[in-house]
Amino acid sequence: MVRHFAELAAKNNDLNSSVSFLGAGSYDHLVPSMIKHIAGRGEFLTAYTPYQPEITQGVLQSIFEYQTLICELTGMEASNASMYDGASALAEAALMACAATRRELVVLPSSLHPEWQDVVKLYLECQDVDIAYLPYDEKTGIVDAKAFEGIPWSEAACVVVQHPNFFGLLENVAAFKKVAEDSGALLIMAVDPISLSLLKSPGELGADIVVGDGQSLGNAMGFGGPSLGFFATSGTKLIRRMPGRVVGETVDSDGTRGFVLTLQTREQHIRREKATSNICSNQALNALIAAIYLSVMGKEGFKDVGYQSLQKANYMKESLLQVDGLSSPFSAPSFREFVIKGAVDWEEVNMRLAEHGFVGGLPLARFGLPELVLFSVTEARTKEEIDSFVHLLRGLIS
Repeated sequence: MVRHFAELAAKNNDLNSSVSFLGAGSYDHLVPSMIKHIAGRGEFLTAYTPYQPEITQGVLQSIFEYQTLICELTGMEASNASMYDGASALAEAALMACAATRRELVVLPSSLHPEWQDVVKLYLECQDVDIAYLPYDEKTGIVDAKAFEGIPWSEAACVVVQHPNFFGLLENVAAFKKVAEDSGALLIMAVDPISLSLLKSPGELGADIVVGDGQSLGNAMGFGGPSLGFFATSGTKLIRRMPGRVVGETVDSDGTRGFVLTLQTREQHIRREKATSNICSNQALNALIAAIYLSVMGKEGFKDVGYQSLQKANYMKESLLQVDGLSSPFSAPSFREFVIKGAVDWEEVNMRLAEHGFVGGLPLARFGLPELVLFSVTEARTKEEIDSFVHLLRGLIS
């Protein structure tokens, strides 16, 4: 029986030996080997939700350290213990903004990840919350000033900006901040954590709530999951409206440092009608991995990951633009991902690339954008891999 299953497993493609240029929310970054050794310890790997939290001081401390690192990364005042993923974190942020402002309109950019848009819509449609969309400019790929016209801003609870956006492009966050300030709406930023190694923090840009997906912080791709969503905010009033749990630091009667669940406004802890959300748990193990990753990499190592991703993505983009029939549809600057346009069947091309050990980009035809494909490049890719991919692609589409 063991031999039979071994033979079946041998028929699978070995993703560890494949060279991936696929992103769109799950990224092939290098994972320090020590992460598996630490996170794989029984105290962390098999531990369950701390229903009597103060007994499990080690788990609480690990969550507290994670919260601290997220606050340093985002420039915000408080972080919760983590959410399910980035998409659900954004939906929770939108509901939190509605509760804080007592308004029932959420403004989303069309340059937001389409699947994140679907999750937000799913959360809001049962809450009688309306959604307005900001179109992106077809030449730049980002939201421009004209898009803000026609929105009833006096009714808006929040405006969302994804930075970098779904196309990997850098939005003009200052324009979003200005319209939020002028209308009394909250500014929610959905960010790529790796980009924060080089870009200004959301706190510096004036965000009220910051969310994102932490998969790229040391978590394996795992066919798209599991991951974690990080959630941070500023201001005393907003902190008390955060979904999920918040671990705080204190001292006991002997003056010894300890940790407690300072806020636990989820429906399992308090009356359901008074809960800020119905999230049942947090992604403690994935959050621990993110904390280990940030600690191990340090400021310089983390910055180098972002720098290499930026430079290698730009090198690959410029190389692809030298291939006949390929062009760049958007002019705005990009970070780790970029879109290429070509009149080819990208699904078919990807199947042929896989035969040579490459995972190609994401065809955007499924989102109503024919001829476009989204590529991602991380620090894990080498110049030789990029050159080989471009050479192979040139032969496939010529």
